[in-house]
Amino acid sequence: MSETPAPSFGTAGWMDLTVPNADEVRAFYERVLGWKSHPLDMGGYSDFVMMPPLGGEKPVGGVCHARGANADLPPVWMVYFLVEDIDASLREVEALGGKALTPVKSMGPSRYCVIRDPGGAACALYQP
Repeated sequence: MSETPAPSFGTAGWMDLTVPNADEVRAFYERVLGWKSHPLDMGGYSDFVMMPPLGGEKPVGGVCHARGANADLPPVWMVYFLVEDIDASLREVEALGGKALTPVKSMGPSRYCVIRDPGGAACALYQP
């Protein structure tokens, strides 16, 4: 029986690209990088889980429509850093001159939030 490995807090756990034209951009990365896409039902439309070429088993990221919970995300490759306690991490963000750009959102039992660091760069915090 295999065990699920514990999350490596403080590491990059995922990346997404959220754009208005996800179908076109998905096809771009399929051609340029050789990625394969798998649709992910979002309730009326599909976002895409991107897989590496040559049958790789671990997804490399997602290409998403700027709709629903993603409507307010900027069109950049967003890296999601794993945190143990998103509320505590957000308090540190604010205390250290950063800013939450979105409210904390839920995805199943997981929670995430897009932040801006004191240098102006955006990233996301993700609590599995």
